[in-house]
Amino acid sequence: MSDALRQTVDDVVDPLLDRTLKRLGMVDRVVSKRLGATRIDVSVPVPNYPAKDELERRIRDAVAAHTDNVDIAVEVMDDGRRHDLMQSLREEAGPGIGEPGSATRVIAVGSGKGGVGKSSVTTNLAVTLAAMGKRVGVVDADIWGFSIPRMLGVAHMPVVIDQSIIPPRAHGVRAMSMDFFVGDDKAVIWRGPLLHKAMEQFLKDVFWDRLDFLLIDMPPGTGDVAISMSQLLPRAQVLLVTTPQPTAQRVAKRAGLMARKVDQELIGVVENMSWFTGDDGKRYRLFGEGGGAALAEELGVPLMAEIPLVPAMREGADDGRPVSVAAPDSEATEAFRALAEAVIARKPRVRVHPELVIR
Repeated sequence: MSDALRQTVDDVVDPLLDRTLKRLGMVDRVVSKRLGATRIDVSVPVPNYPAKDELERRIRDAVAAHTDNVDIAVEVMDDGRRHDLMQSLREEAGPGIGEPGSATRVIAVGSGKGGVGKSSVTTNLAVTLAAMGKRVGVVDADIWGFSIPRMLGVAHMPVVIDQSIIPPRAHGVRAMSMDFFVGDDKAVIWRGPLLHKAMEQFLKDVFWDRLDFLLIDMPPGTGDVAISMSQLLPRAQVLLVTTPQPTAQRVAKRAGLMARKVDQELIGVVENMSWFTGDDGKRYRLFGEGGGAALAEELGVPLMAEIPLVPAMREGADDGRPVSVAAPDSEATEAFRALAEAVIARKPRVRVHPELVIR
């Protein structure tokens, strides 16, 4: 076996844990056999590893320049090796979401009422941030109306490795949702403590790794989940989604006032469904005009983006193809780039505690 071939295999990045196989200690053996054949033995953390097929494809593609005669054998790590792997990853990742020292910016995307496209805005903002090189995760906190996995096109369930939940990823975005745990024929009939515990597990038991941004797709209104999130993530920044309609604007204002009541930072407003551009090139304001700007002015924050109605955005939500993928040159994709840039630029405020005095 040549050193170059071994190095090539070592440098392959695991699709799920997002590190090289050498860093993960997953390469057991690379042996060149007679007649030019090569055997590569790798170990994955758990049985039925969802990234197995993609991992094998990456290995074959990587070694293609060395040999096209490859036999890849996949085994499963024992408990001790699995524990050591996850322990080292947790230490490397540093403080968890919401813990002191965490560098992850948490953006809670909220609205006063349903039907304004909040989940669509969350999904497309997350994908756009990921495309700009940011490490992004999404918590689908809309317990009763979860939709993020479908909108993202998530292909597999979360995986538990040594008591850590590894979230699936699509379009560069990690996602966690009740959708993974509730059947299509079941209803979530929870309140208070159960909701709080679910949100706490989504934040603390999930291995989010080293995220730049965690977006929270909040349920509409100011109920139990919003209260729990304000307790679990007091430093979250809040982004409000509304439509041009005065009714949506008035209800969204209440969500903004709640954010301030619990001392979360309200950073801006997004107006969704702002217009539709017809075949004649004219913009049609189907849901009225000015609601987003009026809400932003009333709350004293910027109107960060106006998102137009684009058919590809609606179709992509059903097919798991965000608009930046389904229609990369569309007005909506351009609007989400502007929104992502505005969010990146809005750094978290510096919190002052007058009761702390340095002498």
